[in-house]
Amino acid sequence: MTVQLDARPPVAPAAGTPRRSSGRLSRLDTRFSPYLYIAPFFLIFAIFGAYPLAYTFWVSLHDWDLLGADHPFIGAENYTRLLADPDFWHALVNTLGIFVISTVPQLLAALWLANLLNRGLRARTGWRMAVLVPNVTSTAAVAIVFGVLFGREFGMVNWLLDLVGLDAIEWKSNRFASWVAISAMVDWRWTGYNALILLAAMQAIPRDLYEAAAIDGASRVRQFWSVTVPLLKPTIIFCTIIATIGGLQLFTEPRMFHSGTNPIRGGPLRESQTLTMYMFENAFAPHYNFGYGSAVAWLLFALIAIVALVNVLILRRIGGRSGPDGRKGAAR
Repeated sequence: MTVQLDARPPVAPAAGTPRRSSGRLSRLDTRFSPYLYIAPFFLIFAIFGAYPLAYTFWVSLHDWDLLGADHPFIGAENYTRLLADPDFWHALVNTLGIFVISTVPQLLAALWLANLLNRGLRARTGWRMAVLVPNVTSTAAVAIVFGVLFGREFGMVNWLLDLVGLDAIEWKSNRFASWVAISAMVDWRWTGYNALILLAAMQAIPRDLYEAAAIDGASRVRQFWSVTVPLLKPTIIFCTIIATIGGLQLFTEPRMFHSGTNPIRGGPLRESQTLTMYMFENAFAPHYNFGYGSAVAWLLFALIAIVALVNVLILRRIGGRSGPDGRKGAAR
């Protein structure tokens, strides 16, 4: 029997070495599986977000009467009429006025409240839960209660003003007074929500920074402004963006505050009519001009986008500045 001495056994692949086909599948999975994971969100957004937005823009280019059968194309006529409408500018000023009066005190109060909740209080979990109670309360109920509090004849606020010798204020017929009343309602509802967001950011600040500041002789007030606030700037900008979006879309509070014969006008002389109320008035009852209302919606969308872009630019600039330790931030 002849034995072949030069015969070699087949070389088996090393243990753990993937085959060529499995390696190709692995590369395809690494490349395309992330897109499959995020696809449901974009599909839902395309159906319920992007398509209605595009369709609203298409409607804004037509004379779209909800009670009519024909919807002729008129181009940008709705936008030109809107920019020449004094009621639109009146509603825009109301919206920006209420937004400024409500947002600035709201964020300052939330920052102060978060600083208090960050201390070693007794039953601090209960206090932290309590500040969120206004946020879970029905908006309609809050608006009704505040409407009674700011009543002209029997409101508690005017009663307190009378105790200190001040004249009663026409909260619902005076333009600036109605701004203040609605802003108080918004602040009462959303201050606790922003305070909890700021509190979560405060708890992420290293305690070593406070200990070093205390060793250097910094008081609590100085630690707050020199350590806490600089490190909270991104979170403060985030809260500002959220407050901006909500403030420019304000509808329920001013709508429920005026409970007269035509509350969608925000008072007899449109004292507190916001852009969303003006949009609803034109798109639905009593005008049913859906094309004109769609134009209002698109200008409101553009306004929110511009303000949000400004906030993003501020956030990037703050992220690139020096931190409390004097070193340049890494965020860009």
